[in-house]
Amino acid sequence: MQQNGVQLDQVTFSCCICLDLLKHPVTIPCGHSYCMNCIKTHWDKEDEKKLYSCPQCWKTFTPRPVLGKNTMLADLVEELKKTGLQAAPADHCYAGPEDVACDVCTGKRLKAFKSCLVCLASYCKKHLQPHLNSPAFDNHKLVDPSNKLQENICSRHDELMMIFCRTDQQCICYLCLMDEHKGHDTVSAAAERTERQRELEGSRLNIQQRHQNRENNLKLLHQEVEAINVSADETVEHSQQIFTELIRLMERRSSGVKQQVRSQQRTELSRVKELQETLEQEITELKKSDAELEKISQTEDLNQFLLNYPSLSPLSHSIDSSSINIRPLSYFQDVTDAVSEVRDELQDVLREKWTNILLMVTEVDVLLPQAEPKTRAGFLRYACEITLDPNTANRQLSLSDGNRKATFMKEHQFYFSHPDRFNECLQVLSRESLTGRCYWEVEWRGGGVEVAVAYKDISRKGQGDDSGFGWNDKSWAFRCKSKCCNLWVNKVHTPASAPQSSIVGMYLDHRAGILSFYSVSDTMTLLHRVQTTFTQPLYAGLCLLYSSGNSAELCKLK
Repeated sequence: MQQNGVQLDQVTFSCCICLDLLKHPVTIPCGHSYCMNCIKTHWDKEDEKKLYSCPQCWKTFTPRPVLGKNTMLADLVEELKKTGLQAAPADHCYAGPEDVACDVCTGKRLKAFKSCLVCLASYCKKHLQPHLNSPAFDNHKLVDPSNKLQENICSRHDELMMIFCRTDQQCICYLCLMDEHKGHDTVSAAAERTERQRELEGSRLNIQQRHQNRENNLKLLHQEVEAINVSADETVEHSQQIFTELIRLMERRSSGVKQQVRSQQRTELSRVKELQETLEQEITELKKSDAELEKISQTEDLNQFLLNYPSLSPLSHSIDSSSINIRPLSYFQDVTDAVSEVRDELQDVLREKWTNILLMVTEVDVLLPQAEPKTRAGFLRYACEITLDPNTANRQLSLSDGNRKATFMKEHQFYFSHPDRFNECLQVLSRESLTGRCYWEVEWRGGGVEVAVAYKDISRKGQGDDSGFGWNDKSWAFRCKSKCCNLWVNKVHTPASAPQSSIVGMYLDHRAGILSFYSVSDTMTLLHRVQTTFTQPLYAGLCLLYSSGNSAELCKLK
């Protein structure tokens, strides 16, 4: 049979176990095909090991694969039986220089189809038949043709090495076992192979798991790269917008000062010009009067002199020279000084804030969380200004000191209705959200208080588990009393050390999932630390216990 120039012989459609045309062909997971009965018989012998192999490539499978008829291959075999098969060229079956030759063939030897590890010989398909058909060869191990079979023979005793010495980590024959390997830890080579195969599979599984983990980590790093780039681009864009706004503000202020100075300049010049004109007119009048007086003074006729003298015009009102205050080059010096003062103050502010900005940039961490500070000065680097949100405060909480202090009151306070208000629990949340690394302190007085953090979507209604700090998976609360403390997380409380002072410090590393509670005095004493995963921005919370005079205040740290 020839189709599209491809020649097929009987070997192509033969089972390598029975060497006959495939009967009820099945294809196993590695892609090789066999007669269903042949492969079943082969795997039945491997049931004890629970490791099933392919007779051609020796790939192993666990568990035993389910077999299904390859209908396409079965139809093709039936069609070939009807049309006849074309024999393959003779040269195709004979062993070449690079091939393993059959050890039984005489004359021009055929290619070996399998090698036997027991017989230490290789066989073509014809001479392999006894190994496949006779029960006497059931325990023989057939492998792909190999030229290295002699390596399985002991060089000293010329015997098959079927034993493995674990002491010396080498294969030996049974005579070696009674000689230099006497008393060593030995097992059959097959048993050692089975054990090492099991170890190998375990190692492969471990490698595959590590490979998958590394793939996942690599994917996360790719996402991290994208997130870093997006965040950096957004920050640069927003920073440029802010600085552009600042520049425009300064330009507007500069333009305003310029307009004010020019306006005042015109006003002052107009006043000076008016005064100049008045002085010039007075000078003209004075010159005229002086000329008249000179003329009269030169009159020699006494009667004429006395007659003309009373006719002289009186001098007009003169400007007092002392009222003209001359300040050369210093009229607007005060404005210059004021602008310089603003410049110096802005430089001081920018210098201080610029250091904070650069600090925030250098604190961006991608892979590893920052170590938690050890001293209060270290914590204060992450100090944040927090105020309480009146729209969340229970009506029995009075807010004061710029919405930083909450005090329990027996009478209800007047607050407008708001959906964010805790209507039953004596709780209040901060106005500001908390992300990144943050530190704040709470000073409490009275019978007790809960300092907490919570997600914004925590329930505000009723006194149930959904709304109370520490009674759900949306909040974490630390209850402080004079003699004891407890951490509350999802209705589970954990005893903690009693505080040494009335000030509790809270440190949050949102990204690392760390929330720590400290007693603040001369030193920082860790009361409890939570390690979890935060999925949303957090808000600081206070809950006052039902006791008159109870209060809690967010401390000013800056």
